[in-house]
Amino acid sequence: MSAPFGGSGRAAGGLPRLPTPPTGWPIGSYATYGEAQQAVGFLAEKEFGVSDVTIVGVDLMLVERVVGRLSWGRVLGTGAVSGAWFGLIIGLLLGMFNNQGFAWQPMIGGLVLGILAWTVFAAISYSMSRRDFSSASQLVAGRYDVLCQPRSAEQGRELLAQLALGGRPTG
Repeated sequence: MSAPFGGSGRAAGGLPRLPTPPTGWPIGSYATYGEAQQAVGFLAEKEFGVSDVTIVGVDLMLVERVVGRLSWGRVLGTGAVSGAWFGLIIGLLLGMFNNQGFAWQPMIGGLVLGILAWTVFAAISYSMSRRDFSSASQLVAGRYDVLCQPRSAEQGRELLAQLALGGRPTG
């Protein structure tokens, strides 16, 4: 059976075009993504075929870390600074493409309009949400499993056992 628009159903690089559950046998399980990356790096150093390997995050959680307190002053100040940068860039572009050489008026106009617009947008957004804190969201997993295609899973498991023993060969 062929894909509806031609091709093999896989994107360049061998990845599936649609969300697809991972396949393979578990060869290692780690508490952090960094440890799972280190394990795959170790496999690569040992010239293992890492194209057979997948890192899978299990027990996903959305973690929202509070990074600071919000106030009207901070919201309006941040809006004004963001608007100033945007306005300067637009004004600079308009000033550069002026037929009479570079003009300062578009830059100053862009700066003023950017500050006003972004400050108003920030005020409206803050008044609608009324969250008194800012935060950053991150998707994390409870553990990270390293899966490998069955044809080389046993070799991968043996190599990761060496890593667990401190990188010394077993046997």
